[in-house]
Amino acid sequence: MAQTTKYVINYKLNGVRRFEFAQLETGTEEEALAALQKLHGETDDVISEVKVSKAL
Repeated sequence: MAQTTKYVINYKLNGVRRFEFAQLETGTEEEALAALQKLHGETDDVISEVKVSKAL
C-alpha cells in the first residue's frame, strides 16, 4: 500500500472558491484534480485554479 499524506486542495468550482481535504500520494496538482473529478463525478462543473498544500 502506498504512503499517503493529508493535503488541502484549494480550487474554484464554477467560479466559487472551495476547498477539500484529501489523502494523496504525491500532492501534485494533477493528482488533486483527479481526486476532485472523482469527488464531483461526471458533471459539467468547471474545476479551475487548483492549488495543493499540506494540511496542518
